Amino acid sequence: MSRPHPTSARVTALLVALVAFGPVSIDIFLPSLPDMTRVFATDVSRAQLTLSAFIAGFAVAQLVYGPLSDRFGRRPVLLAGMAIYTLGSAACLAASSIEALVAFRVVQALGACAGPVLARAAVRDVYPREQAARVLSLLSSAMAIAPALAPIVGGLLYPLGWRASFVAMVVFGGCVLIGVWRLLDETNPNPDGQALRPRRMVETFALLCGDRVFIGHTICLALIYGGLFAFISGSSFVIIGVLGVAPERFGLPFAAVMLAYMAGAYASARFTARVGLERMIRIGVGAGLASGLVLAGLALARVQTIAAVVLPSMAIFGALGLSLPNTIAAALAPHGRIAGSASALLGFVQMVTGASFGWAVGRLHDGTSFPMAALMAAGSLGGVLIHLTLLRPRAAGAGN
Repeated sequence: MSRPHPTSARVTALLVALVAFGPVSIDIFLPSLPDMTRVFATDVSRAQLTLSAFIAGFAVAQLVYGPLSDRFGRRPVLLAGMAIYTLGSAACLAASSIEALVAFRVVQALGACAGPVLARAAVRDVYPREQAARVLSLLSSAMAIAPALAPIVGGLLYPLGWRASFVAMVVFGGCVLIGVWRLLDETNPNPDGQALRPRRMVETFALLCGDRVFIGHTICLALIYGGLFAFISGSSFVIIGVLGVAPERFGLPFAAVMLAYMAGAYASARFTARVGLERMIRIGVGAGLASGLVLAGLALARVQTIAAVVLPSMAIFGALGLSLPNTIAAALAPHGRIAGSASALLGFVQMVTGASFGWAVGRLHDGTSFPMAALMAAGSLGGVLIHLTLLRPRAAGAGN
């Protein structure tokens, strides 16, 4: 069967859907999350395990998908992942307790993580470093539509009950599975027959961990993503529970923050080639820190309004749009032969950090916006410190 070229518009749209699996699977049921504490007679921290457990499963499974795709290719591994996700989403519909739902969310995550890991690897397969940064920025810009629309869709589905969001996930997973089958050709031209051997896997991950460029960008990415996930995990409790916004309207302020991220990613795609990849990262992490300090300061002063939460969060997410795609491109660029494993390790560190921030938001929840705001600022601060200590000397030396 003849399929579109990896750079075609249809395949690009499919890659957007693949990298959107995380946001769709998290954000579409955020409006129902506070209500789950009532339905399952549980508390905030346990309800948030449906987020943190998903992210943890999402993180760990990536370490398997990366080497698998280096060995067998991107396409067959993607097909398997999409099938697991769709079945896991269907299983969530049958959950009768919060513990069962958390367990099925882990199964769902085991399939979902194949999407972004192998989409990033496919971009690295096809494009050189600078062009990969532009493509990843465009993907991030388009992908922001998913977390912007998902909670709006979730709000519309809210009157039908919490299971309605999982019906939507089943449909989404099935459609992407068909898309991969019909549209995606293999992008890994040289599968590594030794990639799954334990010794080779250890050597590969050791090589990556010993690479200052890779590990610096990966930790920087993970910390600023942690701040992002602090908002994703805590926003429904703050916007609905603290600020009193109706669940059906939660998607509007959430969408405004996601669209700010889209604007930042679009600006990154337009200007990175002119400004320089490393300089764009510095601009992004610096602006994110400044905005995070404003958000935390307002929360500490007990300014509990929509504007005090949403406007600084929009500024933070706009800055993240400048830095995140470029950080991914810079980390993966030197590792074409092991792009799957590099993408997997990067994603693992990113998601474990995100899950930790999400867990902390639930544990520290005190009926105000401060725990969420403080963790968002902390993520931005961590990104700046890592860039100054691990990456700044290289950036300065490169004249970039």
